[in-house]
Amino acid sequence: QVQLVESGGGLVQAGGSLRLSCAVSGRTFSRYTMGWFRPAPGKERDFVAVINWKGNTYYADSVKGRFTISRDNAKNTVYLQMNSLKHEDTAVYYCAAANSLTMTKELYDVWGQGTQVTVSS
Repeated sequence: QVQLVESGGGLVQAGGSLRLSCAVSGRTFSRYTMGWFRPAPGKERDFVAVINWKGNTYYADSVKGRFTISRDNAKNTVYLQMNSLKHEDTAVYYCAAANSLTMTKELYDVWGQGTQVTVSS
């Protein structure tokens, strides 16, 4: 049974930083693409960032330059470092696993339960 468990969410002031973690168990982590998503107004989940097994990364325009996705294959963990947080970054953040590098949430077949990030203005 594959499981993704997010952690690291919390309450932070605008301009602050948080680092989210997503621990993966039950599958060979190193070969899979890992993504982060969050709900957008009117949408269930919107793409935030993605990293594949080679370390290639892509970001949504709204977070580019502020967020950094990384992975530690030895620890089966993917991270999302969030800096210069804004009130509009407030959301539940979900990590997910896919078999190829993609920003399309429908191609991710395993999801975590989410972690809440709240940015006070």
